[in-house]
Amino acid sequence: MLSSGAIVVEPPPNLDLQLGSCSLDLRLSNEFSMFEYNKIPFIDIRNPDQAQQTTRQIHVDDDQAFVLHPGSFVLAITIERIELADDIVGRLEGRSSLGRLGIIVHATASIIDPGWRGRVVLELANHGTMPVALYPGIRVCSLTFEQVSTPVDRPYWRKAQAKYANQEGLIASRIADDPEVHRS
Repeated sequence: MLSSGAIVVEPPPNLDLQLGSCSLDLRLSNEFSMFEYNKIPFIDIRNPDQAQQTTRQIHVDDDQAFVLHPGSFVLAITIERIELADDIVGRLEGRSSLGRLGIIVHATASIIDPGWRGRVVLELANHGTMPVALYPGIRVCSLTFEQVSTPVDRPYWRKAQAKYANQEGLIASRIADDPEVHRS
């Protein structure tokens, strides 16, 4: 799928290191988005500005650690940008080596839709009891891919509600854009 262009990964992965038996590892970038819970009493999902106002972007140097404390939740993003053909679905999984330290890589968003184009945002949480130092460039997650029987009718890049299409940086939740959120 990489050779045919059905899956595009930029920068090209080091297949000796990143290709598993049935998955491709992606690496952690140096960009993080932390929630500043002391600014407001709660997040109102009907307020589109709050998601941006309650997070702070953090950039760490490539040789610096980002320390994820127990009970913490941050958004992070992969170094790699991926593009999937309209008949390929990806599934994001955390790496077992990090899971054994209590690090969860995705809260709920494990499906990468056919037609996805962009970098993958990670929902990192530390469910362990010890802080864990994470370094830019580590293999943080893996993707498995499946071919669906035919190209989907609505690939992600073509969906009217594609809130994160061509995502190149950390984007906070856009749940306020969902029409049902504003129903009376």
